[in-house]
Amino acid sequence: MPTPNRSHSPGAAARRRPGVRTTTIMRTAALACALQLGLGCASLPDAARELQMRPARPVEFDSARGPVSTRRAAAIMDELKRRSGDIDILDKHLAVEQAINADIPLDLGNRLILLQDGPATYAAMFAAIRGAKDHINLETYIFEDDGIGRQFADLLLERQAAGVQVNLIYDSVGCLDTPPAFFERLRSGGIAVLEFNPVNPLAGNKAEWLLNNRDHRKLLVVDGRTAFIGGINISESYSSGSARRPSPKKRTQAVGWRDTHLQLEGPVVARFQQLFIETWTRQKGTPLAARTYFPRLEKQGDEIVRAIGSASADPHSLIYLTLLSAIASAEQRVYLTNAYFAPDPQLLDTLTDAARRGVDVRLILPGQTDAWVVFHAGRSHYEELLRAGVRIYERSHAVMHSKTASIDGVWSTIGSTNLDWRSFLHNDELNAAIVGRDFARQMDAMFARDLAESDEVDLERWERRPLLLRLKEWAARLAEYWL
Repeated sequence: MPTPNRSHSPGAAARRRPGVRTTTIMRTAALACALQLGLGCASLPDAARELQMRPARPVEFDSARGPVSTRRAAAIMDELKRRSGDIDILDKHLAVEQAINADIPLDLGNRLILLQDGPATYAAMFAAIRGAKDHINLETYIFEDDGIGRQFADLLLERQAAGVQVNLIYDSVGCLDTPPAFFERLRSGGIAVLEFNPVNPLAGNKAEWLLNNRDHRKLLVVDGRTAFIGGINISESYSSGSARRPSPKKRTQAVGWRDTHLQLEGPVVARFQQLFIETWTRQKGTPLAARTYFPRLEKQGDEIVRAIGSASADPHSLIYLTLLSAIASAEQRVYLTNAYFAPDPQLLDTLTDAARRGVDVRLILPGQTDAWVVFHAGRSHYEELLRAGVRIYERSHAVMHSKTASIDGVWSTIGSTNLDWRSFLHNDELNAAIVGRDFARQMDAMFARDLAESDEVDLERWERRPLLLRLKEWAARLAEYWL
């Protein structure tokens, strides 16, 4: 089964084969060190300092009619507290959320559909694309020339021929294995196609060659009314999902991909649309064809959502600051699932501090992966986390690719952001933060299902792991900034 093997950096090709020898690990680590010396390093912000410097501000909400009044905001807060039960916890997370993202209002009146794995996500996306009447904006890291990729391409060309304007942004590194003819066919059919930070320094319209800055977002906006975000790329790898099933060739269980996506309808869709257009503009794409990109949006449900985008050119990652602040504010539980776990010292400290003060911190991480260097870099931190009381589980029978969090049963996030340096420093990423207990219940139920399919890492057994594993972890740790 093919796998999305460009999940992180320009050097991802070096980790496509999980059985690579230790000498290759050492070479990768040495190359990463050389890159750091030669190119310099960006740095992550001090989350605690950033929070202290930001003045306390009342929580602001936007509705389908625009910003709501102070009186209406207070009523919304009262209703949230009534529904959420634990007033103190909700107040704390709303205050933290507002301090970090004061310039991005919480959008009211949204409908959310939690999509688990590729089959459900692709079915929902295909249905939305088929129903498009005005435009389709698609932004993706990987767009493969395989069965699923060709289904997407055929459907997009069909809608373009029917008069629906299709605009596509794809990442140059993520699509290294996709033949240029694949995208040329889309262009010939009238689709506006933009390559993000081309690998070829002579291609593109920008003066800078930013090979290390990648567009890791996965975003689909249809008619400005429906949006999809999450961790799922356009690849055959996701087509079978994560359910256990017999392999037709071997009498064993074939391994699928476990991932999470989110379908959104309501006022927050305009925020995601704006982020797509901003990326198009920054990349100096040809002017977008005139369409109704921002239709009037009505209330579609009761969910409160904040769209959070981060770009490598930003002073700091709002997603990083938001997540660290939410974990630091946790009182009861922190549930994280993530595909690529290579934490920086600040994230590591935040997780261990939460566990030491009695918060139930649980991580579901991959038990097998397409990115073996990141896999071992993450494992190099297990002992410190386990000693602090963090509980770690490795997902079995599937490749874990989700990027989700649920904290204290009131705050959740789904998006494209991994828990590693690359996502927080070098990539353009996209997340939705959801405030409220109703959606958090769905997230916690999903987490429980993944937990049932995972194996807990025991500290005593982990301390007895073989020397070769320790060597791989040490070597991978040297390279984790660039993974």
